[in-house]
Amino acid sequence: MRVWIIGSYGIVSTTAMVGAKNIEKGYDDFTGLVSELPHFDSGKNFTKKFEFGGHEIRMKENAYDAALEHWELNRHFDRYFLENVKEELEKIVAKPGTAINCGSGLAELGKIKTLEDEGLTLREIADRIASDMKEFADDSTVVINIASTEPIPNYSNDVHGSLDGFERAIDEDKREYISASMLYAYSALKLGLPYANFTPSAGSNIPALKELALKNRVPHAGNDGKTGETLVKTTLAPMFAYRNLKILGWMGYNILGDFDGKVLSHRDNKESKVMSKDKVLEKIVGESPYSITEIEYFPSLVDNKMAFDFIHFRGFLGTPMKFYFIWDAIDAIVASPLILDIARFLLFAKEKGEYGVVKELGFFFKSPMDTDVVNTHEQFQILVDWYNRLK
Repeated sequence: MRVWIIGSYGIVSTTAMVGAKNIEKGYDDFTGLVSELPHFDSGKNFTKKFEFGGHEIRMKENAYDAALEHWELNRHFDRYFLENVKEELEKIVAKPGTAINCGSGLAELGKIKTLEDEGLTLREIADRIASDMKEFADDSTVVINIASTEPIPNYSNDVHGSLDGFERAIDEDKREYISASMLYAYSALKLGLPYANFTPSAGSNIPALKELALKNRVPHAGNDGKTGETLVKTTLAPMFAYRNLKILGWMGYNILGDFDGKVLSHRDNKESKVMSKDKVLEKIVGESPYSITEIEYFPSLVDNKMAFDFIHFRGFLGTPMKFYFIWDAIDAIVASPLILDIARFLLFAKEKGEYGVVKELGFFFKSPMDTDVVNTHEQFQILVDWYNRLK
């Protein structure tokens, strides 16, 4: 299959490429890949061949150059895996992308090159993006957004509420309403390419683009990959609900480095990420306990993301008690296999005639579209049942 990645030179993207290309060469340890579980026939219905392309605004020579930079900072896997696929990664050269309304955090990415730097209008940018995707795509292509988190968009029902309004805003170059993630999603869905949003950015999660996906019969899913602290939160919180224990308050303090941390150190970029992480408790326990959710930049951690969580809860006879946990993981290692999983499941959905929002893929996201189910246990069973129904 072919995977077009928005944010091709990021650490999650390049780690996914390194893993996929090693699997192609016979590496058979599938730890971390959900689609290789026995529940999904141990991956027998999924390809082990991946081709990659994408858009990027950071200036690098190719995917190997980008992966090497990340490896030198993190040493997040054995160097053998990188050098084993060096030739393949050097052939992956991203196209220049757009960063419209991506926030002040972009200043942390160093030297960048964008389509708007060329003086293009929104329509010209959208057409260029679509042209790049079309040149790469075949019937097995999926588009996944793994770019940096955008600020919350300036929403307008006249623009975002319908496909006609959205396309009119593009034609009239109304930049204050259109973000990069929307343009990427629009281009993919217009071409009939399945799309997933692994970020908290708007992406396809606006009525206009949901309309486009239904019109063109294209499956799409999102938002915001569930890989770390929120994965634990949505797995642990149901325990309190099942045992009829009242959560009085939940504090989550997250620290991280790398480019993700740099971008999220800017308040406008951080806001949508905090909202995505903070909403899940209410959906699970049916009320909004007092909560604190913090995300702070900690340079020396690089891609090692840590979360310190404190839960205050009340039990029998009104007795207050406490629970603590620490999550400490390399973000790219827990996130990158999900990119391959989502690509596989979205292509599977397309081949089975599914289209519109594929709610059954909510298992992979913090803020799944068109569903309030965020309980990890329920989400997993929904995914398994969906797969078995369609296979």
